[in-house]
Amino acid sequence: MSSTTGDTPGLLSRVGPPAIGAVAAIAAWWAATAVFHIRSFFLPAPPEIVHRFLEQPEFLLQESWATLVETVAGFAIAVVAALTLAVLLAAVPIIERATLPLLVTLNSVPKVAIAPLLIVWLGYGPKPKIFLAVLICFFPLVVAAMSGFASTPADFSELSRSLSASWWQTYVKIRIPWALPQIFVGLKVAMSLAPIGAVVAEVYNPDHGLGAVVALSSTSADTPLAFAAIVLLAILSVTLYYLVVAVERLVLPWAREISG
Repeated sequence: MSSTTGDTPGLLSRVGPPAIGAVAAIAAWWAATAVFHIRSFFLPAPPEIVHRFLEQPEFLLQESWATLVETVAGFAIAVVAALTLAVLLAAVPIIERATLPLLVTLNSVPKVAIAPLLIVWLGYGPKPKIFLAVLICFFPLVVAAMSGFASTPADFSELSRSLSASWWQTYVKIRIPWALPQIFVGLKVAMSLAPIGAVVAEVYNPDHGLGAVVALSSTSADTPLAFAAIVLLAILSVTLYYLVVAVERLVLPWAREISG
């Protein structure tokens, strides 16, 4: 009983301020549209957005699902590819020196410029959207994982050699666990970027997804529908981000205690 009571203030302190901030922002938004008589064509009031969603809930939820699938698929592919490459680069320094400048150069290319080309290369459908999500997630994951592997104390490496541990055992038992806090930093950054990649591709290829809803509703001057899609996209992005945070707290409870 005391444990539950003790957890309540902590939960309120974490949830309360963001909730109050969100309510205050919505109230200020609503007040601005009423006081300045802003037309819904330019900035719809929150009730208009809710009303627009309630007119087409199945359609908007279906498009949200399409964006969710593309985002999660791109994120998952990027995680596997980036962590595999990071292990390889950390294990073989000469490959790191040869490859890292190329990765930096490729990452500097604006992803928006690549989106139209992906349609030419991969065709229409979900493939270009997933691929752009992979591209936008990949570099932060590689950098975070390599930073984590590089931070392994030299004493631990010497200990593994003294115990005649194999390369694989050293990674599984020492380097990967030690790198996990940095890897999760990359995971959180990548998860916040993945929906952006999917939506940018959806805007250029508006067949399905919330980005397609925004693009098509803008051409038809249906601003409330565009805002309804944007709100759903924000909810989706925040939910995915905090799912990664929840996994981090389950996997690394000790990391939170140390950082605190």
